[in-house]
Amino acid sequence: MNATCPEQGRFDVLDGWRGISILLVLAAHLLPIGPKALQLNEAVGVVGMALFFTLSGFLITSFLLRHESVVDFLIRRVFRIVPLAWLYLALALFFVGAAADTYPPSFLFYANLPPFWLTDTTGHLWSVCVEMQFYLGVGFLFWALGSRGLRLLLPLAVAVTGWRVYSEAEVSIVTWLRVDEILAGCVLALVYFRCWGERPRAALRGLNPYLLLALLAVASHQSGGPLNYLRPYLAAALVGATLLRGDCLMSRGLLIEPLKYIAAISFALYVIHPLLGSTWLGGGLGWEKYVRRPLLFGVLFALAHLSSFYYERPAIALGKRLSACWRSRKSKAQR
Repeated sequence: MNATCPEQGRFDVLDGWRGISILLVLAAHLLPIGPKALQLNEAVGVVGMALFFTLSGFLITSFLLRHESVVDFLIRRVFRIVPLAWLYLALALFFVGAAADTYPPSFLFYANLPPFWLTDTTGHLWSVCVEMQFYLGVGFLFWALGSRGLRLLLPLAVAVTGWRVYSEAEVSIVTWLRVDEILAGCVLALVYFRCWGERPRAALRGLNPYLLLALLAVASHQSGGPLNYLRPYLAAALVGATLLRGDCLMSRGLLIEPLKYIAAISFALYVIHPLLGSTWLGGGLGWEKYVRRPLLFGVLFALAHLSSFYYERPAIALGKRLSACWRSRKSKAQR
């Protein structure tokens, strides 16, 4: 599989989308977005997660196309996600007095599968479970078939979407009913890096990002009906169109510095916010609850900053060193 890798700077747009995605999720979980009858909170959260999964799939596939190393990939992913996720799980499960049988599924990242082992403070980590399970799956596929295995990601995405249609699962937290959102991001990377030639890339560049954004919004709402099944591909097309159309207003707007900073602390924001929401900061009745929200957001961003730059960053650096050490040993063994 031949891939042409553009300059890394072109991916700055993805930081913008990552910042947007976490802001949408936080708004959906912590703020009132219109009357409850309109179910806008649910829809906004679904949009945020669709964008987040698209980015994950794109970046995972980009890495594998560049490095072609499963072990390298898995080491980096584990040290990116596990340190904060496990620390949070230890605190959150203790805080709610979770049953002992909740711990293994939570720490091994399969709590999102039936019969489900999610609690009030760990329910949002279903998405981390989906990601970790996907990492193992795509890692095995790449190990078994090499870069050729990446060509199977498109039929796999279509198969998962077909299963969603059959199961009437417009939105789900179960991996085999949601992973097409990550797979669509993988397919986007294959298109972007010209793995199928220039024609699909040119077609993607010709799409209108504003129309795609409107369609994604509809496809994320309960009233969207069958359009919900196309949500993974609309999210991927939207991200791809802005990557390839750097001159459009939407693409330029995604490059602003505040979004870059929010993207840098986005994982910590996502992981930490439910536990804060279960404290006094997230309590109160009626207007009182929302009077406390600015304080909650202030504490949340402060903790996320500390976590990202003083806890997660050293762990990520350690993962990179271990990865480099493994590559060095592998290179020497092959001589």
